[in-house]
Amino acid sequence: MSVRELVVLGTASQVPTRQRNHNGYVLLWDGEGILFDPGEGTQRQMLRAGVAAHDLHRICVTHFHGDHALGLAGVIQRINLDRVPHEVTAHYPASGKRFFDRLRYATAYRETVPLTEVPAHGDGVVLAEPPPYRLEARRLSHPVESFGYRLVEPDGRRMLPDRLAAHGIAGPDVGRLQRAGALRGVTLDEVSEARRGQRFAFVMDTRLCDAVYALAEDCDLLVIESTFLDEDAALAEEYGHLTAGQAARAARDCGVRHLVLTHFSQRYTDTTAFSRDARGAGFEGELTVASDLMRIPLPKRRPGGGGPSGG
Repeated sequence: MSVRELVVLGTASQVPTRQRNHNGYVLLWDGEGILFDPGEGTQRQMLRAGVAAHDLHRICVTHFHGDHALGLAGVIQRINLDRVPHEVTAHYPASGKRFFDRLRYATAYRETVPLTEVPAHGDGVVLAEPPPYRLEARRLSHPVESFGYRLVEPDGRRMLPDRLAAHGIAGPDVGRLQRAGALRGVTLDEVSEARRGQRFAFVMDTRLCDAVYALAEDCDLLVIESTFLDEDAALAEEYGHLTAGQAARAARDCGVRHLVLTHFSQRYTDTTAFSRDARGAGFEGELTVASDLMRIPLPKRRPGGGGPSGG
C-alpha cells in the first residue's frame, strides 16, 4: 500500500528549544523519501521518528543558514555508513555550492553511495521530471538566496470497475483500452474519470512574494514557515520571514487543502496563537501547527478529481 505523508523532525527556527529541534522534514511518497532542510540533530530525530537512511532518495535544501543545513554532514555520512542501495540526489541553491561542499566533506569518511548534485540555478526551474512527479524550485525573498520546492504528480485517470463490467471489458483488455483510448467502440472516457495529480509545496524562510503563491497554488499539503505572529509583522519583514496570518492568507488565496505551519521563533513558548492568527486570516481548510515527530498524511483524493480543488 502506498504511503504519502510528512514526517516532521524539527520545527524551531534559528535557535532550538527544549521542545523543538532544528528544522527537518521527510516527505514519504510511494516508497520514496525526500528530506527537506536537515538542521542540527536531524540524524537523531530520524531515529526517534522511525525514518532510516535507506528511506531517503532526495535531499532538498532551501538555503544555507545553519538551522536549515548544518545536519547535512551527518546525514550524508550516515547514508554512506549504512550503504544505502540506491542513488541519492541533492538539490540546493547553486550560489551555495561552496557551503554544500564544505558540509559534504566536513570530516573524513568512506563514500559508498552515489550522491548526485542537481542545484537550482534560477527561478521556476524543474529539477526532476515525471515519473512519478515533477519537482520545481522557485526563488524566494530572504537575506540569502533561498528556494522553495513544489512537487506535482501528473494528472491521470481512474478506471471505474462498474462501467468496465457493464461493457464487458476485463483482464488484459483494460490495459489495451488505456493505451489505445478506445476498444470495441468503447472510449476511455466512458469507463474512467479524471484523477488530478496531488501537489505538495515546501516554503521556508521568505518574505511574502510572488513565488510563495506560485508554490502554494492548488496544493493538497503546504508546509510553510510562520516564524512570527502577526503582532510582530515588522520583525518578520526586517528578517525576511512570514507571520502566521501572512502564510494563512496565501494558503487561503491559493486553495490549499491542508496548511502546516512551522519554523517558530524561540520567543514563543505557546504556539496556540499561531492557529488563532491563521484562522483570523480566513483560512478554513485543514490546519496543523506542527510539533516535532508529528506525522501528517496527505489529504485523500476527492471523488472525481479534475477540478482545481480536487485531490
